[in-house]
Amino acid sequence: MTAFSGQAQEQEYVPPVLPDFSASIKTGKIQLDWISGFPQVKEIGIQRSLDSVLNFNTIGYASYPTQTRNAYLDNKPLPGNNYYRLFILFNNGRFIYSKTVLALSDSTIRADQKLQYADIKDAARGLRGKEQENKEPERALWHPSNYIYTTADGNINIKLPEAPQKKYSVKFYEPNGAFLFDIDQVKAPFLILEKAIFLHAGWFNFEIFEDGKLKEKWNLFIPLNYKM
Repeated sequence: MTAFSGQAQEQEYVPPVLPDFSASIKTGKIQLDWISGFPQVKEIGIQRSLDSVLNFNTIGYASYPTQTRNAYLDNKPLPGNNYYRLFILFNNGRFIYSKTVLALSDSTIRADQKLQYADIKDAARGLRGKEQENKEPERALWHPSNYIYTTADGNINIKLPEAPQKKYSVKFYEPNGAFLFDIDQVKAPFLILEKAIFLHAGWFNFEIFEDGKLKEKWNLFIPLNYKM
């Protein structure tokens, strides 16, 4: 459904409805695709929100707004669910909003395989020589957490089944202890974080708190390349 501006709209100015507007979670980014067929378009702004209702912010503009088929890459998605809508401004000053869509995992990329040490050991050793601050932990046996782990699509999964009933918070750090970012409250039992949020490949530390008490302190590895 589209929402029109407050100006009176004559029938001949009502544009067609946006079909096939989608947002797909790729490796480290989210791709928006749409087919509009709108005539006399001045600009199309891409807006993003974490709650689908309020706090939509414009993060970019379509390079060729008059094209029928169009796409936009969000290279720095936010932690949590990312919702998108389009702000379409016409040459005559009228504007509309597209429907709101939730970014969903790309079905062509495997996302169900948790990366084990055998999957990452070569990549970890390779990064060790290049980035001393990003060293592989000195552990003979490393295993992924059951709560926060990297999957074969390169994304970070947070799996906390009791999140709706309890208060969980998560903090992420560089290997040297430098704070990266936190999630004040994990409200959903399953959450996907995009690789791009972490800015580089390598090891990262995290802490999970349950009702203010430390539940788990562990680490994860984001490789440069991913299994498909």
